[in-house]
Amino acid sequence: MSTNRMDVFDLRRAVVDEYRGFATSFTRVFAPDIKAQVDRIYDEGRFWPEPLVQLNPKYQPGGSVAELCAQGALHPRCAEIFNISLYRHQAEAVSLANAGRSYVVTTGTGSGKSLCFFVPMVSAILAEKERDPTPRTRAIVIYPMNALANSQRKELEKYLGGDDTQRAVTFERYTGQESAEERQRVAANPPGHPAHQLHDA
Repeated sequence: MSTNRMDVFDLRRAVVDEYRGFATSFTRVFAPDIKAQVDRIYDEGRFWPEPLVQLNPKYQPGGSVAELCAQGALHPRCAEIFNISLYRHQAEAVSLANAGRSYVVTTGTGSGKSLCFFVPMVSAILAEKERDPTPRTRAIVIYPMNALANSQRKELEKYLGGDDTQRAVTFERYTGQESAEERQRVAANPPGHPAHQLHDA
């Protein structure tokens, strides 16, 4: 097993040295006082930023959706829809949702915050449809900005926008981005309506 490791600070120094050599290769300064001034400016690192060190946390595993389905924590079809493993904070969100408790998710970027809500929401919708199959809209998700609504729609499409076996739950986006005709279509034929077709605008 290789023990070679990359030293990020050595890498930065190598990149800066290479850039400095490239930047100073176009002109040769012969006047000692001017050369000293140019060297001082480069030595101060005026043309590149200081290194920024950030931690990339590794989130604790929380088991797979299939495992939670086997335990009865999620509707069985969630194992087909969300064929993924969860982080611990996502599994805890499922537990809180099942208990009917409210929760706020404050984990970092890329930690799957949206799944903390989508997974238990889809599970609850599937269970409710079995108890009462009357067609209707069963959940509304509100976002403060269209950009968030757009990105989260793409997230939903990854899991619910596939083939017919995955379309256990239908959904629509209803914002000011849609045309009047599109909003009228959604209002007249909302998700959950028996004639509703998954629509990609």
